Amino acid sequence: MENLNVMIIGGGIGGLCLAQGLRRAGVTVSVHERTRERTDWLQGYRIHINPHGAHALHACLPVANWQAFLDTVSVDGGGFAFTTEQLTDLVRLTADEIAPTGGPDERHYGVSRISLREVLLTGLDDAVHLGREFTRYETTADGRVTAHFADGGTATADVLVGADGANSRVRRQLLPQARRIDTGIVAIAGKHRLDGAGLPRVLTHDANLVIPKGRGSLFTAVWHPDRRAVRFEDAPEQFLFDNSVPFVLWGYADAASALPGGVETLSGTELRRLVLDRTAGWAPALRDLVAGSDPGTVNAIRLRSATPVDPWRTGPVTLLGDAIHNMTPMAGIGANTALRDAELLCRRLTEVAEGRRDLLPALHDYERQMLDYGFAAVKQSLRNARQAGSGNRLGRAAARTTLRTVGAVPPLRRRMAAQLGR
Repeated sequence: MENLNVMIIGGGIGGLCLAQGLRRAGVTVSVHERTRERTDWLQGYRIHINPHGAHALHACLPVANWQAFLDTVSVDGGGFAFTTEQLTDLVRLTADEIAPTGGPDERHYGVSRISLREVLLTGLDDAVHLGREFTRYETTADGRVTAHFADGGTATADVLVGADGANSRVRRQLLPQARRIDTGIVAIAGKHRLDGAGLPRVLTHDANLVIPKGRGSLFTAVWHPDRRAVRFEDAPEQFLFDNSVPFVLWGYADAASALPGGVETLSGTELRRLVLDRTAGWAPALRDLVAGSDPGTVNAIRLRSATPVDPWRTGPVTLLGDAIHNMTPMAGIGANTALRDAELLCRRLTEVAEGRRDLLPALHDYERQMLDYGFAAVKQSLRNARQAGSGNRLGRAAARTTLRTVGAVPPLRRRMAAQLGR
């Protein structure tokens, strides 16, 4: 199709990656984002880029942007362990066991959302339209799509991609039957500065998932500063928005029914005290991690997840990332799955633009693959969340025994390492 025109609703990680890839391929693309300033998008928590995400960024970004990404990120050099609440290893895997041996686009990285978004925005100034709040779309007689915005404006394109997040208005219109459920799990997260911290090496170098005998679970991960700091003059002077300070991130999860009502409304100080109360008797280092966290970084969220969606009749409107397969953070792959969507959709639309495929079959193929791997990731993250909120002591004992066996049997150990390395 000559002069293919693609309109993306939402300027998040997946939408911007797609825009970069399409622009690189010579496809006309526009991004419509409801917020008005770049600083409206600031989010201080870092994300893990796995090989799927790295491959997608390498495929979609111009060479200069990819290099800027590599110059910015920290390389995840730590291992991963499952431990008891006393920090006794059930199985601990080293970085060398987990990390693949391929090129830069096959590795694991850590990056702040602030820095990643700047990399993704660079070179798109003329394509990104801020302050454009999407309200609805309509298909035209010639099969194109017109988007309507809250300011009364419209835009028309051959393809409209809903990349507008978990509360997607595009999804609401396209798939009114699609639902998000409350998982019944609450996660409380915080950040402990790494500089000057008197924490043991297992907490300052590796990621850990603590599986106690009783309720709840605790995840920890180490985040090193981006090598290239991004500064905004009007950004809040808070640790939450700082991408230049090393820290240990922790997250405690349990069933909402086991926590006080209204837990999401508690202050950071109150949440920190709640987690300390829930972890009484745990290893002193784990309690020091929680107690030493800045209350301003501690918050609670109720975890929600998309329900599986059956394939729909393909048209000129499609979806990407959280707009279709929103998942809990309990697998750490949400952003990477959105990047994977972006790279796949970019390839299919590029084939259309080059006349190698027709539009609707190309979109259908994208949707078929995306629904398959996307909802597999949703299933995995939901399973992890529900396991974290389980109070079944027999089930936990069995899981801990299984993990000890994995750690002691080389073939099982290698299989687990390969799964973590994906």
